[in-house]
Amino acid sequence: MILICEPLWRLSIMNQPLSQDLVAHMASLARIDLSQEEIAHFTKHLEKIFDHVSQLDGLDLDSVEAMSHPYPLSNVLRDDVVGPTVEPLEVLDQAPDVADGQFRVPPILGGSS
Repeated sequence: MILICEPLWRLSIMNQPLSQDLVAHMASLARIDLSQEEIAHFTKHLEKIFDHVSQLDGLDLDSVEAMSHPYPLSNVLRDDVVGPTVEPLEVLDQAPDVADGQFRVPPILGGSS
């Protein structure tokens, strides 16, 4: 069993040029059927993506502080307080159709009501 600990673009498989054979192989591993045109299309676009990622990987980010979110946001929550409620019979009195103390709705799966 292979345990992948490094990002995909750092693996040795990605240090070689991306070929249509490699894209076809990755697609077969993922159980994705691709036509030759799709393989060519994805090869071209994946090359651009991997080039961009390698440019990002080359940036010196040692002086940049790690963060999980760019803005210091926090949820403003209120205390849970029990408030006045409506009695079930009062709600059922306002329903268009009631049967046996429950809301009655039209069938949606083709069954009879």
